[in-house]
Amino acid sequence: MAENANKPKTSYWKGLKAEFKKIVWPAKRDVAKQTALIIVVTIILGVIIKFLDTGIQALLNVIR
Repeated sequence: MAENANKPKTSYWKGLKAEFKKIVWPAKRDVAKQTALIIVVTIILGVIIKFLDTGIQALLNVIR
């Protein structure tokens, strides 16, 4: 345990920097495609949920 106290803290940052260099970042085009897909899917799901909500609300109004 005492051995760890004597290590300089800069080795942590050097190791962190080395790990960041290993990261393969996606291309801007891929990020744009994925973002557009997420937006489209979110809108479609929102519309589906709205129709389901409206349908259930109409059924409940008929029951009352």
